[in-house]
Amino acid sequence: MRRYQPLLLIAFFFLVTIITGITYLSGYAGKTNPDNVKHINVYTTLPIEQISLLAQEYEKKQSVRINLVPLSEQDLLARVKVRTAESYADVIIANQTVLEQAKKNKVLLSYTSEQTDIIPERFKDEENSWTGLWYDPIVFAVNQDFIGNIPKVPTTWNDLVQDNKFRICLTDFLAAEASANLFYTLIAINGETQTFTYLKKIHPQIIQYAKFLATPVRMVGMGEADIAIATQSETLRYINNKFPIKLIYPEDGTAFILTGVGLVSGTQHESDAKQFIDWLLQDTAQNALATNNFYLVPTNPETLIYKQYSTKKIKLLEDKENFTTEQKSQLLDKWVKTVRFASK
Repeated sequence: MRRYQPLLLIAFFFLVTIITGITYLSGYAGKTNPDNVKHINVYTTLPIEQISLLAQEYEKKQSVRINLVPLSEQDLLARVKVRTAESYADVIIANQTVLEQAKKNKVLLSYTSEQTDIIPERFKDEENSWTGLWYDPIVFAVNQDFIGNIPKVPTTWNDLVQDNKFRICLTDFLAAEASANLFYTLIAINGETQTFTYLKKIHPQIIQYAKFLATPVRMVGMGEADIAIATQSETLRYINNKFPIKLIYPEDGTAFILTGVGLVSGTQHESDAKQFIDWLLQDTAQNALATNNFYLVPTNPETLIYKQYSTKKIKLLEDKENFTTEQKSQLLDKWVKTVRFASK
């Protein structure tokens, strides 16, 4: 019997090896190889804290990973032209200006669906190269104590010009896209001469040209300024934090930043990218933004968040003038020299 013991040990070892291998392989088969997970590459100019929460929310619902690539406007436009195995985009999420430039560069595919069809024409490209997701209008954020001490609440742009009676704060046109967009919109609507005349009139009342979008609203909430020319999103954030601020939509119209999404031509994940675009337009995505203090107006009028805004009071000024980068730079230079650093 002893002479058979080596053979029995070998047979036993071989059997254990087979069982262990089968168990390991069966367990491995149930796991997902990260290299095989469905994914979408998203190039974006949005703040990472805003777009990342949308990516996380989508990944909870779908077995698709969202690879976020935050970029400046210039870098995004440069990179989408390059399509290699290591560097390519499936989707672009950015402001209207970037999306329109991407369309001119012929890097966007036309895409329509039941979801994009709901969006009003003014918020999407006429050839369906991109679709607006939400917008953020410029508003007047007014201190509530201040309102109680004046005979008439300012409701138009001309109402702000009051011979130094109002302490006004706004974000420097050089510091933020939303503020610069207001500047360009006023010029496009009223003309360069009239706009600069207006800005010179209001300049003596400006107590601070802030560096950040939140600063003017904070100053109003703390009583350090009477009126802020600010974004709605920042104004509502402070109102919801119990600051004594009243939001007023300019009756004669206001500028706004429109954020949209486009499908990149040559995408390697077209079907998944289209599903993601449709999802961004629906309630789940819009609710995720609102519950995380991003107070943006959805372009989809059928969403629940849209119905919470008084959109009938928001008169949006359409910027029909497509200023080139050089023209924008020249206008800003002129403002700096003749208004911003001119003596009060």
